[in-house]
Amino acid sequence: MSELISTWLTNQGIAQAYLAMTTIFVGCMLIFIISALGYYLAKYQVLAFVNKIVSKTKNTWDDALLEHNVFSRFAFLIPLLVLLFLTPILLPEQALLGTVLVVFVKIALSFQIARSISAVLNVIRSLYQNTARERYLPLSSTIQVIKLIIYLVATILAVSFVLDKSPIYLLSGLGALTAVLLLVFQDTIKGLVASIQISANKMVAPGDWIEIPNYGADGDVIDIGLNTVKVKNFDNTVTTVPTYALINGSFKNWRGMLNSGGRRIKRSIIIDINSILFYQNEQIEKLKEISLLKDYLQQKSDDIAISLKTANLSGNNVNSRQLTNVGTFRAYITAYLSTHDKIHHEMTCMVRQLAATESGLPLEIYCFSNDQNWKNYEAIQADIFDHLFAMAPIFSLRVFQHPTGYDWQKK
Repeated sequence: MSELISTWLTNQGIAQAYLAMTTIFVGCMLIFIISALGYYLAKYQVLAFVNKIVSKTKNTWDDALLEHNVFSRFAFLIPLLVLLFLTPILLPEQALLGTVLVVFVKIALSFQIARSISAVLNVIRSLYQNTARERYLPLSSTIQVIKLIIYLVATILAVSFVLDKSPIYLLSGLGALTAVLLLVFQDTIKGLVASIQISANKMVAPGDWIEIPNYGADGDVIDIGLNTVKVKNFDNTVTTVPTYALINGSFKNWRGMLNSGGRRIKRSIIIDINSILFYQNEQIEKLKEISLLKDYLQQKSDDIAISLKTANLSGNNVNSRQLTNVGTFRAYITAYLSTHDKIHHEMTCMVRQLAATESGLPLEIYCFSNDQNWKNYEAIQADIFDHLFAMAPIFSLRVFQHPTGYDWQKK
């Protein structure tokens, strides 16, 4: 074809001294014009037609192909293939420009094919994340390793095209650089091993709420990569943690809480010890007006009466059994929680008395809410303690707090 161009230029009166240069110029112009035409047809005609068909289908996987630019990356292969095919035809064999252009096109083809395969891998990862029920498979890290290998192969091919050597020749040279490669890719290797261990042991998956105090991470896992794990914190910041740090250190995974159906409430009310006392009969009768305490007070009164009769003691004797306000308050809290519609009644629910401290006597409420949503959980917890703080004076109890300036004011 280059001879035909040369003959045509000769017929047009081009001087022999400028014939070779003009032939190369015309050949290059034809190559780029045909390649540009091929790119236009591929992107604005064929690709537009494919996009129209995909947008009308009900499948979701083909939408992922559009989202990750798979078709557009494959479309860019067409002008490169046209260049590779036409260059030896339209340019003279001895032309240096033709040789350089072929090498350039081969390098571009290598990396464009790598980019196209990378886009297909992105589609596979996207489909897996949207459809998989369990996300413990380390697909992201595996795909990153495959991408790394693909681009490494493309780089080796590019170097082989430049040096005009076989890729096997270059691969044999890489064997001697094994130690250097291990040093360069040590984080990648550690991340790959860590991601496999995380998957095998089902330690964490995308969507899990984890807490890693050493890295300031407290939120949902949005991606587990080859080298890093991305955690979206509750303040909408993103913390990046090395993947191998999950293996080398410790972290808290809240998945068990989310799967259990309940979220723990564990908080104490500090009672002023000086306010603890025995109840008199008239106080007990008044407390019987509280519906939640009727059965408890009746049972305790009967038990005390039997105990006094057996021991032949009077109700005012210090050695006799008597009701305390703190014990009655504890019974009230237990009854209140047992009837609360936001408490998970199939999980542990108790009110326990902890060891007294210099601040007073802690009454710890230990139960689980049946709503795990953070906002709702905090509201449930606040409503419970609002009620209990307001009820404490009814039982002649004082909730302890350290004195403030208001406490020292003269009244």
